[in-house]
Amino acid sequence: MAGKLKYALGAVVVAVAAAAAVFVAGGASAAPESTFVLLDGSKKTTADLKGKVTLVNFWATSCVTCVAEMPKMVATYNKYHGQGYQHMAVAMSYDPPSYVVNYAETRKLPFQVAIDNTGKVAKAWGEVQLTPTSYVVNKKGEIVKRYVGEPDFAELHKLIEKLLAET
Repeated sequence: MAGKLKYALGAVVVAVAAAAAVFVAGGASAAPESTFVLLDGSKKTTADLKGKVTLVNFWATSCVTCVAEMPKMVATYNKYHGQGYQHMAVAMSYDPPSYVVNYAETRKLPFQVAIDNTGKVAKAWGEVQLTPTSYVVNKKGEIVKRYVGEPDFAELHKLIEKLLAET
């Protein structure tokens, strides 16, 4: 029994390490095929992200860290939007849509806000359960960085600048 447990734990450690290595080693992976349903009812797909540097930010109105980081997300968007940067804020499936709409309107969020009513988008992006979780996607539509928790914004800005400079 102890041998099986050690084997199972070892397999989990290897799987977690392999997944982490994708992001740490800089090995970009294609962003998953997803359809984002925006607050106005329109839809965007992963294919629509290509050609721009995008931050896909999973968040919730009930998440204290998400709410605290949102002004920095807005400032980042405002700083880089004119250079080809976009932001997709994806509200989690458990977040009441009326709360999301109210938050986006009262804070005048300048970027696209989607509601993941079914949880399909969070599932496609790696079974996202912790908020905030953010993915930086390059112009080719590849995930180049994942942040769980509030990003180091100085580091994020350097990465955005580097990716915006790429052709």
